[in-house]
Amino acid sequence: MIEQIRAHLSECELMPSVQSAYRQGHSTESALMKVIADILDAADRRKVTLLDLLDMSAAFDTVDHGA
Repeated sequence: MIEQIRAHLSECELMPSVQSAYRQGHSTESALMKVIADILDAADRRKVTLLDLLDMSAAFDTVDHGA
């Protein structure tokens, strides 16, 4: 089923081009490279750049996985 959804999103061009999750050939590394490229491009154009990060690594620590 997930493959059908992924295929539909791809065929209908509903997934943003910068979407890295759940896409073949894209990864955390490709997302990071895009962020770095955007920051460097803004710096070259003398633009102010703000980067806001949200760490959700412990977001599911309180979920009872045994239930």
